Amino acid sequence: MPMRKQLKYPPFCDIIVVGIKGTDERQVVSNAKKIHEYLKKRVLEEKIGILLYSPVPAPIDRIKNNYRWRIIIKCIYNNQINGLIEDGIKECRKNIKGDIRIIAEVNPNNMM
Repeated sequence: MPMRKQLKYPPFCDIIVVGIKGTDERQVVSNAKKIHEYLKKRVLEEKIGILLYSPVPAPIDRIKNNYRWRIIIKCIYNNQINGLIEDGIKECRKNIKGDIRIIAEVNPNNMM
């Protein structure tokens, strides 16, 4: 079996990176955890077939005074997954305090 298939890398699977960044590290971590909990709850309730990893600091965790965390998701990307991620980001944005930015990328060229 090819290594990319075993590791669930494209083209056998899609990788989605949900990035959370801001100048207040506690707020960044808190929001990353909130999004993860929301996604985890929905995945379990709706039995959605994805690999959802816990939030972790980005490999370069601070750039220009912005702290960066991310959540990695491996799945076959479709409308259901898009809606799930969109809902998670919207839910988290309701309670954001400060300058937190959240972005989701499908199969990013650079994982940094």
